Amino acid sequence: MNKTKKPSDAKGMIEYTYRDMGQEYLMKRKTVRAVVIAILTALALVVFIALYVDECKIVRETYHEQYTIMLRQVLEDIDSYQNAEGDLEFRYRRLTADMNTAASFLFLLDEMEEEQKAIQELYTVVLRYPVQTAEGLEEIKTALNDILANLDKGYDEVRSFVDGIDKKGY
Repeated sequence: MNKTKKPSDAKGMIEYTYRDMGQEYLMKRKTVRAVVIAILTALALVVFIALYVDECKIVRETYHEQYTIMLRQVLEDIDSYQNAEGDLEFRYRRLTADMNTAASFLFLLDEMEEEQKAIQELYTVVLRYPVQTAEGLEEIKTALNDILANLDKGYDEVRSFVDGIDKKGY
């Protein structure tokens, strides 16, 4: 960018008019204004990013709470199924529905991929193999209790239960 010097002689002063000095002043003002707006925009961006991260954390905690609530509900459904004298089909459907809901809430948590896979496989087994699942409800109950106690072995127990199911049977 060419910087113009102010002329010192009278002829030069006429050529370097007041309009030129006004244009220079206006450009400086616009540049300062643009820098201030850029700084304010950057600060606003940082604030919004912080708010977004905080909101994501709150949503993640809510999903995890809902996941644990649904696991407790599945445990209640297992107890209801085991202690029931009649209408086992309805109780098993309720167990399947609550298992699906728990798997859905776990799916919404991004960082738990292996756990998602284990719970989804358990849901699939509960859905497709009701006879074998009904026989192994105690194993499922133990695994879910371990998961609720934040023990990693709970997911391993779920995987071992799923692997123990005869996929060609009922």
